[in-house]
Amino acid sequence: MLRAVAGRDPQWDGLFIVAVRSTGIACRPVCPSRPAREENLEFFATLGQALAAGFRPCKRCRPDQLDLEPDWWARAVRLAEIRGAERISDGDLVAAGVDPVRVRRYARRTHGMTFHAWLRTRRIAAAQRQLREGRALDRVIIESAWDSHSGFRDAFARVAGRSPGRSRDAEPISVVSWQSPLGPLVLAAIDAGACLLEFGDERRIVQQAASLHRWFGGPVVRESHHHLDTLRQQLAEYFDQRRREFTVPLVIRGTAFETATWNALLRIPYGTTVSYSDVATAIGSPRAVRAVGSANGRNRIAIVIPCHRVVNADGKLGGYGGGLWRKQRLLELESQHT
Repeated sequence: MLRAVAGRDPQWDGLFIVAVRSTGIACRPVCPSRPAREENLEFFATLGQALAAGFRPCKRCRPDQLDLEPDWWARAVRLAEIRGAERISDGDLVAAGVDPVRVRRYARRTHGMTFHAWLRTRRIAAAQRQLREGRALDRVIIESAWDSHSGFRDAFARVAGRSPGRSRDAEPISVVSWQSPLGPLVLAAIDAGACLLEFGDERRIVQQAASLHRWFGGPVVRESHHHLDTLRQQLAEYFDQRRREFTVPLVIRGTAFETATWNALLRIPYGTTVSYSDVATAIGSPRAVRAVGSANGRNRIAIVIPCHRVVNADGKLGGYGGGLWRKQRLLELESQHT
């Protein structure tokens, strides 16, 4: 934890709180404030524990607002939606009571791109959905309020990776990150349901963008979605031990063997474990134990498709993409509830 704080390592963001005794302030590991002496640091698992010990949340890194969208960001987005295709200037943001510098930094940190690039991606995704519904391309361009047909086509190709005419069957992918008690999670969904849930921070979104685009064809947009809202709510209930089963729709795409394996994982009861051999037998391929292990490792929807409930025949944990300590914590969580 000392190394994480010294290096402001984002992999640890959300996993613990570091408090400074000399100032009485509780921070996230990535806080940009000047580092304190090691002897003045105190560590807590949650912000609630730090507050109970008498510390107050830092106003720079805001450990009390890990998953809250700032009001000023919402105002900037609403302004952009009202303006449509018209570019928002710094003066426009200032007039709306929003600091342009904060907007730029937040967009870079949260979405990995400039504010205007993020707005353009959202507009392309909205146009993609209209094309998928069968709307005429000319009508979509007009309603998108783009300056020209050529400008729309160029922007669409940059964001979606293909021309509008070749994208009618493609599905835009909405992606968000969420701070769980075991660290940051990356969540993605298309209109049919949730399609990705993995441990990782913003860098994981960048790493997965190409795969998401290959699976579903549409642009990857960092925006909320009603399936993602449902998934975040159900995950919060799961970690609070108030939910044993997930009901959010899932989109599972893989080979026939992978799909059979993942469906078998969905049938493993909460609070129990099975072996890789058990899963192989359940799908009618008792000799395919190694193949089951590989398919288990390629599961793209962690926790909901509970690959953490599969262990070695000798009872040892085996492998886990999110780290064995996370697998252990998930099993302990379910065991306590049971």
